[in-house]
Amino acid sequence: MNSSWSAAIAVLIVAVGLTLAIGRLLRVRAGLLRGAEAAQNVDTSDLGLSTTGPTIVRFTAPWCGPCAAVRRVVTEVCAELGGVAQLEIDIEAKPELARRFSVLSLPTTLVFDAAGKPRFRTHGVPKAAELKAAVGPLLA
Repeated sequence: MNSSWSAAIAVLIVAVGLTLAIGRLLRVRAGLLRGAEAAQNVDTSDLGLSTTGPTIVRFTAPWCGPCAAVRRVVTEVCAELGGVAQLEIDIEAKPELARRFSVLSLPTTLVFDAAGKPRFRTHGVPKAAELKAAVGPLLA
């Protein structure tokens, strides 16, 4: 086999690999977007959210290492801003809530306004500034 055939086969393999990877990313992204849209219309009356101000809800699990970092960030933001409630939901104890809010990865943090509508959602450990920017307008 000459070098031009080898190069053509290598290019073909790379192209197929990229196509598969891009397709997978688009499917995952579409699922996350659908989950976030579905969470906008979920009943929150049984969560115990604050009715006087925003509530930061953290979805966690005992085995989740980064969840402790989220707890520290959320506690810091709530103490600094005041008037912000926080709620931690263990997905092992309440898996139905994780399904209801389409929680696909941990940690997941949501910010709800006083009316119980989700206004912000993030995965992983959020930066304090990011949470303050999400919560600040809801305090006014």
